[in-house]
Amino acid sequence: MENIRQLTPVFDGCRYSDFRDMLNSSAERFKEVDAFIIKHRKGRKEAEYEHISFAGFRDDVNAFGCGLLAQHGAGRKIAVMGKNRYEWLLSYFAILGGLGTCVPLDKGLPYEELELSLIRSGSEILIFDNGHMEAVKRLMEEGKTPVKTFVPMDDADGFKCVGDYLEEGRNSDDSEYRNLPVDPEKKDLLLFTSGTTSMAKAVMLSQRNIMSNLEAIDTVISVWPGDVSMAFLPYHHTFGAIGQFVMISQGATTTYCDGLKYLQKNLVEYKISVFFCVPLLIESIYKKVMTTVKKEGKEKKLAFGMKVAKVTDKLGLKLRRKLFAEVLDKLGGNLRLVVSGASAIDPVAMAGFKSFGIDAFQGYGMTESSPVICVENRYEQKNGSIGRPLPNLEVRIDNTDENGVGELIARGPSIMSGYYENEEETAKALEDGWLHTGDLAYADEDGFVFICGRKKNVIVLKNGKNVYPEELEVMINNLPYVEECMVYGEPRNNDGDERDLAVCVKIVYKPDYMADNYNTESKKEIDSIIRADIDKINDTLPVYKQMLRIVTTNEEMVKTTTGKVKRYEELSKNK
Repeated sequence: MENIRQLTPVFDGCRYSDFRDMLNSSAERFKEVDAFIIKHRKGRKEAEYEHISFAGFRDDVNAFGCGLLAQHGAGRKIAVMGKNRYEWLLSYFAILGGLGTCVPLDKGLPYEELELSLIRSGSEILIFDNGHMEAVKRLMEEGKTPVKTFVPMDDADGFKCVGDYLEEGRNSDDSEYRNLPVDPEKKDLLLFTSGTTSMAKAVMLSQRNIMSNLEAIDTVISVWPGDVSMAFLPYHHTFGAIGQFVMISQGATTTYCDGLKYLQKNLVEYKISVFFCVPLLIESIYKKVMTTVKKEGKEKKLAFGMKVAKVTDKLGLKLRRKLFAEVLDKLGGNLRLVVSGASAIDPVAMAGFKSFGIDAFQGYGMTESSPVICVENRYEQKNGSIGRPLPNLEVRIDNTDENGVGELIARGPSIMSGYYENEEETAKALEDGWLHTGDLAYADEDGFVFICGRKKNVIVLKNGKNVYPEELEVMINNLPYVEECMVYGEPRNNDGDERDLAVCVKIVYKPDYMADNYNTESKKEIDSIIRADIDKINDTLPVYKQMLRIVTTNEEMVKTTTGKVKRYEELSKNK
């Protein structure tokens, strides 16, 4: 079993020991360059834009860290939760500047999962956006978590907010904070994987893990000072986080989206040039562009431009951005690089972006690898593949079948040390330093990697979210009339798109129970009862986990001799 050929470094990457080193390096190299542009809008007044330089960001991190240190000391586990914004990232960097362990949390967690995440992580401080105020007040009232200090990102009555700590730090000597020891090898990041907290694994990453991944990405992806990005992917997600670190490392400016429906408007508003995102966004943008072209009756003009572009390409002339300037203007005019990750993307959308003169690359990774394992770039890409391994990672296809398909495994400095307080799962995932990803893949003769599917049963949605069938099945099996059930994904639409999945459930109910307790044998009434109970379960779940389709039957499922449902056969029966 040989290692797959790595990407060839094409740029000088920056090597950092830790987050503080990166912060100080960027502040010195880019000083007064805009690190962030923050929009402020009050009522109906015109928006005002605040420009924060790289030096200003460093100073804010030091001030906030100084304020937290003076009040709470070091060595804490500090959770951060909320939508992407400057204060979120400010908190992240301040914590990793020597204050303690950072615990990024999904802003979409239901209350019970939030509570359990805080308990399991041992978080003592929670920094949150004010949209979670009701949940925070409930946490304070119930007092079940170890959190003693709640810090809102905006002003709030009865709370000391981020701005208060900032102000205190600015008016103090921050040398004690700046001189806090930072151990790059310490597990300073605790990240929960998708799934209910009782089943979710908490990945332990060190600053060295993240920095090694960033270093490798910097050598193969072209981001420069003067680029403007939009931090759309959530920061608690490692792909969203690493995209942000690339911008800070390379001196690019970061902006924030006003919301999904304003995405295209914001692309134009800020003249975005670089965009890290999930397939759903890229495909949505592409569809909107093509719909507009059709609506404006410019399909023939576009087709003619494509023919001209093929000719000029052969002549070595790079004219696509001029030929399709009208299309690019709808995206702000400056968009030149799009990197997609988290799940497979529609090749048509990727090819469409490339045809307009935009570099569009697909990447692959997971939280356990900090996160990127493979990616494409301008010099090494192949339609449908996830590219090649990063330059500092060993990647292999393990236990291949006759078609060369096997489990993708990886080893290197960005691989996690294990799962927090879960030796059993750690042993399953790591063998002799090799991370077993659970994804089936193959490599072609040129060394490009292609993902075939999940080794396990996880449902990977188009927006990058993972849904674990087992966690939902446990909840459904608690219904008294359920004999057995199976959660699975199937195409949301009739076009058979296997990437755009709906979460579905097949339930085998007990006819006798229905007759005895609901006084019915009517299939229609039984379906109505089950639908109502599934809706109640859905109400406790994030939107992406909710079960949209239900198949009910009183026929036993096909099972192995050990009593496990044969999922593949059951799914075949449904088709």
